[in-house]
Amino acid sequence: MPMTQCRYFNGYKPCSRSQRCDSQCSSLDVPVNSILIVHLGALGAVVRSTSLIKSIKRKYPNSILTWVTDAPAHHLLKGHPAIDRVLTTSESDLLQLKALQFEVALVIDKSLKAAGVVKSTQMDMVLGFYADPKNGAILPVTAAAEELWSLGIDNNKKFFKNTKPETQLMIEALELGPFVRDDYWLPLTLSEQNESARRRKEILNSSKKWILGFNTGCSPVIPYKKLTIESHRHLIQQAKVRFPDTQVVLLGGPEDTQRNIEIASGFEDVIQTPTNLGLRDGLVSVSICDVVVTGDSLGMHMGISQKKQIVAWFGPTCAHEIDLYDRGVSLISPVSCAPCWKRTCEKSQMCYDQVALKDILNAIESCRANSLSGGSFTLDSFA
Repeated sequence: MPMTQCRYFNGYKPCSRSQRCDSQCSSLDVPVNSILIVHLGALGAVVRSTSLIKSIKRKYPNSILTWVTDAPAHHLLKGHPAIDRVLTTSESDLLQLKALQFEVALVIDKSLKAAGVVKSTQMDMVLGFYADPKNGAILPVTAAAEELWSLGIDNNKKFFKNTKPETQLMIEALELGPFVRDDYWLPLTLSEQNESARRRKEILNSSKKWILGFNTGCSPVIPYKKLTIESHRHLIQQAKVRFPDTQVVLLGGPEDTQRNIEIASGFEDVIQTPTNLGLRDGLVSVSICDVVVTGDSLGMHMGISQKKQIVAWFGPTCAHEIDLYDRGVSLISPVSCAPCWKRTCEKSQMCYDQVALKDILNAIESCRANSLSGGSFTLDSFA
């Protein structure tokens, strides 16, 4: 009799793990719970939320895990060893979701769209956030989610009173047990690991001992989370003098292609990594670096996920919400109006213009030393 409850049984084609389908199959795995994660948010936030997976597995051992997100974030999650099914909010994927039933839905997004996904899905319990059916207001499902919820409606609390990283706030809001500071979990596939090793070997030579990556762009939602082209060029020039054994590479997405061309102009040995080969290829490019210099962006979260030394600078956003896991330095722009989370700004001098480049270079030196030694360290954020 086929083991129809097995995690790997699909009912329409032979199993790729075994030729037999009975109680003696060595790959037999019958899940106890079915868990749904709904996180449609920004790409970097989705990468950060992979830090939840181990706590989910601790609270719901031997569970089958389905994650619903917006495209193109699904490319980042597909193939994850602990995620059984990745779906998007496309019509065809939501039809698949309607065929499933879950014991628990974990809703991370505070949005009507996420609430709508949950509303049309079968589950026994929801944790996180939901929408009031009368006025659409986003509310916490349980008291555990009230702290994270309150930060979204109280800027003073979010900007100046909160001291918890977002990873901890999510764990507490979703009632996933004691916070144990689980790292991001976004591993490369075997083929990606091989490609990463190939690229790194190709780039390094007898005179270049380590790779310094500059993540040059950010999402257009808050465009002030990136340094100017001139600042990047100055940093690269100074880094090449100060660290002659470094190979500089530029990181970014399709929107950064022209920007990276301008930044690299005149530097013979600055390498521009591919910007148009997709998110997973971008993850591979980040993985070849020893140190990544970045604003609060997807590139920063990718660097954290790949256990890189991070030099992260913050202007409009909150440094205390980001955990670098003792692998880097947070630099805070010394402006009285930060953080603000504003999408537009009329200031004559922007917060990114006031990040001291000498501080970035000093942070690179600290991260470089730590990367070469293979250790970890903790440096407090400073202005």
